[in-house]
Amino acid sequence: MEKYILKVKSVGHVTHDVLSIVTEKPPDFKFNPGQATEVAINKGAWVNQARPFTFTSLPDDDHLEFTIKTYPDHNGVTNKLLDLMPDDELIISESWGTIGYKGEGTFIAGGAGVTPFISIFRHLHSKNKIGNNKLIFANKRKSDIIHIDEFEEMLGKNFVNILSDEETNEYAHGYISEDFLKKNIPNHNGYIYLCGPEVMMDIVEKQLANMGIKKELVVKEEF
Repeated sequence: MEKYILKVKSVGHVTHDVLSIVTEKPPDFKFNPGQATEVAINKGAWVNQARPFTFTSLPDDDHLEFTIKTYPDHNGVTNKLLDLMPDDELIISESWGTIGYKGEGTFIAGGAGVTPFISIFRHLHSKNKIGNNKLIFANKRKSDIIHIDEFEEMLGKNFVNILSDEETNEYAHGYISEDFLKKNIPNHNGYIYLCGPEVMMDIVEKQLANMGIKKELVVKEEF
């Protein structure tokens, strides 16, 4: 698989622990909204420490963007990304991934699992094709919600949040449950796009099955 060495153009915070990293884009590099690549830092031993991250830019942009949750208490790649500066270099491979837009439906994300959906929603919005798509987004606290203003602008009332560790007047409190899904997917119409921590995905898949949603309508990342 071909490798590309890219200069970092900018690094900024999206939330308190989520970075937006913008890099150069190789000529003729292609990806579909929702796809990912392997990313490594082109520095010392980190060259061999590649991790999967999703593109959050649009396919036609003249740059690449990654939206990445960091874990400062971990001595790993995401922690090292906090030290990135413009003109540092990343190594990426070809694009891959099975999360792609198939048609209108409900997107269910947990935390950083929303990243494959960012490019998909941005692409639909750029084509004026958001339609009746809905995003159900589970986080611990309001401060953890990635691109809250952008999603509110794009989706309006179809941007549904639930917080496990914080009670507010704006959003539901707790974890995604079967009753919560029934309330927010009342007609079971369209596809279900699912991405988040493995435990969450397993639970939600069982809840969807209990609701009679066919397995072939559930789009998720396959490893």
